[in-house]
Amino acid sequence: MSQQVEFLFDFGSPMSYLAYCRLPGLAERTGAGIIWTPMLLGGVFKATGNRSPGEVPAKGAYMQLEIARACRRHDIAFNRNPHFPVNTLQIMRGAVAYQMQGDFTGYVKCMFESMWLSPRNLNEPDELAAALQGGGFDPNDFLERIGRQEVKDRLIANTEGAVARGVFGAPTFFVDGEMFFGQDRLPEVEEELAA
Repeated sequence: MSQQVEFLFDFGSPMSYLAYCRLPGLAERTGAGIIWTPMLLGGVFKATGNRSPGEVPAKGAYMQLEIARACRRHDIAFNRNPHFPVNTLQIMRGAVAYQMQGDFTGYVKCMFESMWLSPRNLNEPDELAAALQGGGFDPNDFLERIGRQEVKDRLIANTEGAVARGVFGAPTFFVDGEMFFGQDRLPEVEEELAA
């Protein structure tokens, strides 16, 4: 059985987007499978006392520098979302819903691109509906899916489970139980997979 890397993410994290763009190459080079774990970053922050880098001016400015460096280094297209921060509860429930049944890969692509490539205000119902339709998803079906109790419960469980394992931000990766935080740790993730 090949190695696996677990990817814990939230669409509201630009660093999760950068990791999302880089993970297919890592998987191809290592033969590793990717375990996708949607979690609610706001819930992680609340449970751990952590804060978004955007709430700390010096840290936020440095994060923008790191994003620009990573995009140049890895040839990633990125556009800062002027509506950031976005409440990601609905769209992360969507990730869980489509992971349970549906086009999860297409949904993840649609949401990451709507946040960080062709930025939309996903807090606005009409903008979210337009993003979903653009990705081939029915907005009414989306609303029905994210209202299901099992979807809500799974996102809560993913988030609480992440916190219980020591997660404090996104993206976070696990390889054989060992945790790596941040898209800049992907070289170490790859080394661990190769070990």
